[in-house]
Amino acid sequence: MRFGVGIAALMLALAAPATAQTDEAVFDLVLRGLRAGTLSFEGTEHDGRYSVRGRLQSGGLLGLVRTMRYDARSSGRMVRDRPQSIAYSESADTGRRQSEVILSWERGQPRVERYSPARKPRSYDIDPAAQQGTVDPLTALYAALRDVEPGEECRLSLDIFDGRRRTRVMLGQPKPVEGGVACAGEFRRVAGYSQEDMAEKSRFPFSLVYRPTSEGRMRVVEVATDTIYGRATLRRR
Repeated sequence: MRFGVGIAALMLALAAPATAQTDEAVFDLVLRGLRAGTLSFEGTEHDGRYSVRGRLQSGGLLGLVRTMRYDARSSGRMVRDRPQSIAYSESADTGRRQSEVILSWERGQPRVERYSPARKPRSYDIDPAAQQGTVDPLTALYAALRDVEPGEECRLSLDIFDGRRRTRVMLGQPKPVEGGVACAGEFRRVAGYSQEDMAEKSRFPFSLVYRPTSEGRMRVVEVATDTIYGRATLRRR
């Protein structure tokens, strides 16, 4: 009887789902040397699926001038350690206007469920049905900033669709730096932008710095880039 109970307990233990992996992070956003806000996310992977919550919140000197907030959620599946979006939602308050975006993906093809406020069609608008293989913005952020195993740093190349625009993020080869690893990357505007926006700036180079955690994984601790507003840095707390 005891033997049977032991076998049953062992079978239940083996059948139990694997422990979920969770990544949490808070970054301070520094713009032109001044603290401008925080970027935070929490992502969970379990049984080939992932879900992420993220927030960008103004703060510091910028928060005294204008309160801005972006909240987003995304979910999808991991296929050979590569994310595939299923659902994305975003709400934003820039201090001047509020907006809401809801997107879904089916077999890699996005669909705009809601994009508010609406606007009149423009000549450079792109067809969501033609954006096969893209992921949502929060999924791309999570893929770039989540902890990875040593040797897996900087392995990222994703096309992103936010409901109106298509962009691309790519990371280059990792290089050793003091205490960790660094890599150069590029964020590129691809489609859905006006000619003026593309002429102003279409490519945004950036860099990532990884350092080992106490568990032996590699973690992004700093992101630096040039934006149309000046030099911006994300520093992990």
